[in-house]
Amino acid sequence: MPSPLQDKSKAFALEIIKVCNEMKHSKRESVLTNQLIRSGTSIGANIREAMYAHGKADFIAKLQIALKECSESEYWLELLIESGYYDDPTILKQCTEVKRLLIASINTAKKNQV
Repeated sequence: MPSPLQDKSKAFALEIIKVCNEMKHSKRESVLTNQLIRSGTSIGANIREAMYAHGKADFIAKLQIALKECSESEYWLELLIESGYYDDPTILKQCTEVKRLLIASINTAKKNQV
């Protein structure tokens, strides 16, 4: 059963794919977008993996990997926006929202860890 975190991370990944493809075609930028597409799409993959973790510690570890990828994506987005390659900050807000959900999920899982 999908969770808000899974739904939002998948929606974010789809938006990342769209933005990166658009930038590759229109701006001819590929170095930053290649990095962004890797980190941006792996967030949801790690969250999905966490759903089938081998226990609470593995679950938390997978979510922490997703959080690292989310932070990396945030960095690439900041670079693209601040360098003028991309001018819509909506995707950065979407990234921040996923990051907040991940932090809350990790903190909840740690509190419930036995």
